[in-house]
Amino acid sequence: MTDIITLSDPRVAAVLVDECGEPLVDVREVPELLLDSRQATDDGAYALLRSGVLGRLLQAQRALPAGLRFLVVEGYRPPGLQRRYYEQYATSLRAAHPDASPARVRELASAYISPPEVAPHVCGGAVDLTLCAEDGTELPLGTEVNATPEESAGACRTDAPGISATARAHRTLLREALTSAGFVNYPTEWWHWSYGDRYWALMRGRPAARYGPTEPPGTEPAHRDGPPPTPKRQDGPPPTPA
Repeated sequence: MTDIITLSDPRVAAVLVDECGEPLVDVREVPELLLDSRQATDDGAYALLRSGVLGRLLQAQRALPAGLRFLVVEGYRPPGLQRRYYEQYATSLRAAHPDASPARVRELASAYISPPEVAPHVCGGAVDLTLCAEDGTELPLGTEVNATPEESAGACRTDAPGISATARAHRTLLREALTSAGFVNYPTEWWHWSYGDRYWALMRGRPAARYGPTEPPGTEPAHRDGPPPTPKRQDGPPPTPA
């Protein structure tokens, strides 16, 4: 498992951002996709994705076997909500590992909640999802969506050993469909896939990310604590879409 690159890796934060300006669009307005309500928010932010991500998600769904669909659980996450999730989880880790350094806590936390300044969800490029039948019945994939490493005994990792053959087959279907459309998986979470963000750019060897952190539609940019996003790249051609 030592070859997994986590979102706490300095190489992720070092990726440049060449913001392409695609808008956030609402999955609820796309009847081809099913949207789950477990992560629903009053402002509907969870149902938003960058327009290019939505197009690729529809492409990936068409690659699934007949009778299967994606069940979208969460897309965009406002920066403030991401920071709250991260700090809550990091606090629990500090209590469980009182001797851990801040860097170690950050590393442990990033296996489940991304550091806010590099979070794929904050830029609208990430989607948490699972597989379901036409009627919305979820298929077994080894753990619940958003299962923590602690409660799943590590089975949340995409290539975790010990899950059933059926769950493994379903994870393979998910992987094949989404990678064919240009997404990358975050290997500590089988349900988390992204396109256009810093992690995607690093894993695909792109010179820059297409999407940087963004605010919900109709809001002014909020002040953020911590490292700011890398400025837009000024020289050279934009990255080629995968």
